[in-house]
Amino acid sequence: MQAALIYPHQLFPRHPAVEGTELCVLVEDPLFFRQYNFHAQKLVLHRASMQHWAETSARKGHRVETVNSQQLGETGDIVPWLRQRGVTRVRVVDPCDDWLLRRLTTACERAGLPLEVLPDPNFLTPVEVYHQYGAKRRSWYFTDFYIQQRRRLDILVEMNGHPVGDKWSFDTSNRLKLPKDLVIPPRVSPRSTREVQAAQRSVRSDFPNSPGDGGQFAYPTTPAQARQGLDHFLDQHLVSFGDYEDAISSTETFLFHSVLTPALNTGLLSPREVVDKALERLDDIPINSLEGFIRQIIGWREYIRGAYICLGSRQRRENYFKHTLPMPQSCYDGTTGIEPVDVVIRRVKDHAYCHHIERLMILGNFFLLCGIHPDAIYRWFMELFIDAYDWVMVPNIYGMSQYADGGWITTKPYLSGSAYVLKMSNFRKGPWCPIWDALYWRFIVKNENVFEYMPRMGMAVTQAYRMEDKLRVHLETAERFLEELHGGTGSGKTATARIGNHG
Repeated sequence: MQAALIYPHQLFPRHPAVEGTELCVLVEDPLFFRQYNFHAQKLVLHRASMQHWAETSARKGHRVETVNSQQLGETGDIVPWLRQRGVTRVRVVDPCDDWLLRRLTTACERAGLPLEVLPDPNFLTPVEVYHQYGAKRRSWYFTDFYIQQRRRLDILVEMNGHPVGDKWSFDTSNRLKLPKDLVIPPRVSPRSTREVQAAQRSVRSDFPNSPGDGGQFAYPTTPAQARQGLDHFLDQHLVSFGDYEDAISSTETFLFHSVLTPALNTGLLSPREVVDKALERLDDIPINSLEGFIRQIIGWREYIRGAYICLGSRQRRENYFKHTLPMPQSCYDGTTGIEPVDVVIRRVKDHAYCHHIERLMILGNFFLLCGIHPDAIYRWFMELFIDAYDWVMVPNIYGMSQYADGGWITTKPYLSGSAYVLKMSNFRKGPWCPIWDALYWRFIVKNENVFEYMPRMGMAVTQAYRMEDKLRVHLETAERFLEELHGGTGSGKTATARIGNHG
């Protein structure tokens, strides 16, 4: 008997592994349920959407069984379960998860159970394209990759080969601050279903210590609901998405963002469907909004997946700045004392979500300046975000956010002082500003040997040492804050000692 294994992030309406199989097995693999203390809303998403998939597939005549996470100690334990049911062959879609595929492959080989791995339909880029791209260069550059994607997929490209709007990227037109009187259309939450309510009850029972409130779950769990969310975004939010893509609000969570990643990353929506529907609005939507959204789907999403495939297993072992500090409990509670950080953390606790600039320039920026170990940051994001999976978080944390790989996929670290946060948000100046600035200058001085030869960063080193006494105050402020945050195991004192030796 042939069985198809279906994991929580592979709930495609037309699943490639199902055709011709006698048994569909939905697997609550521990990597998705028990590896970390996952947010309750993420667990509700998985359980409810898996149950919807099971019911829909059963109505189509498929035999479906679900293996609960409590039945599995680790990924390979599914193999004895399959053997007990007379399964002789297994099919699975590439899970884009190194740990899962390695453990499943090893278990099947040991049991003599043939395993067929099928291409993932949830992306627009064949794996070979990534390997061809990576073979030509030591470092990856998003702009090169994105232009290649636009040409390869023939998206927003004129007949003469030029980009629609005469620019490949309108990124510089995505940076407006939110006006005070701007009206943001409300986000429409999908109707709660019997499956969602059952998942909420079981998550409360099985995962009583999970962070967040599963009872506040408000995400799609079926393809139909996901399409409704896509249509609502295209109708109400896309028109202003481009202008305010990078904006940060002290009061609004979703702004003009699509919030499609929970559905995209679980297979409820396909990227091709999203792109095609967005392109239908070409004549109605400003090009900076349409291109900015398309860039997220065919550019960043595909780029991060490619980096994971080609670099991820090495990336996750890197720690360029040699950071060693644990994640403080205050970063789970939202009590760091840094207002923008605490607001965004509470936002994540409430919704298991914040948008990409908040992830990069509020959370990632702060964690980097505080010297927290990349592994602890990876775990924090994996636990708390509804759209977090290994392929998403390895390149985003070890590459984009923490520069732990030393620049394999980005040209410089994403860090800033408080001025950037004030410029892009409606947060007001307050006691948090001098602390944030102190952390920034401490980081610059601590890593001056890295930054003084780095384009766009060398000037910061020079500027730091022109401050003289002001720099010393910054470093002392940073050290006091780090003492409070995590016991003073930061190296602010080392940075302070360097002031007199510079030159």
